[in-house]
Amino acid sequence: MTQMNHPEDAPRAFQAAWNDHDMQALGALFHEDATFVNRFGHYVRGAGEIVKMHAPIHATIYSDSTLANELIDVAPVGDDAAIVHFWSRLAAGAAHPAGAHAVDTLILAVLTRRAGEWRIKALENVTLVNPRTGVPVLRDGG
Repeated sequence: MTQMNHPEDAPRAFQAAWNDHDMQALGALFHEDATFVNRFGHYVRGAGEIVKMHAPIHATIYSDSTLANELIDVAPVGDDAAIVHFWSRLAAGAAHPAGAHAVDTLILAVLTRRAGEWRIKALENVTLVNPRTGVPVLRDGG
């Protein structure tokens, strides 16, 4: 598992767990009472529920997917809390029913430090779409 020593490590750690399709590593990035909102607006609470939401899709439609994350900013909220924004490009592979394609999302994560360890307390993932049509778009126009 990729360790998060600082809030700015979150995009890289999330990417590593996703790309390894290691749902236990993904769950370990979150506090036990964390919340997660996926790009479709599905809300879950608890690291176990976050793993439960992701495990089936990593065994099927996202089994050959990869993420490429890029840190946007970190806004400290104190010594033990920070808000992190990062871009995330999901590259779905042939296992996806729609075939290979890319989706860009913007992720907002709130990280807190407990007992010296940084973990995600809340994460929300928003798909980039054309506001007039609702059609997903890539942030670089690709």
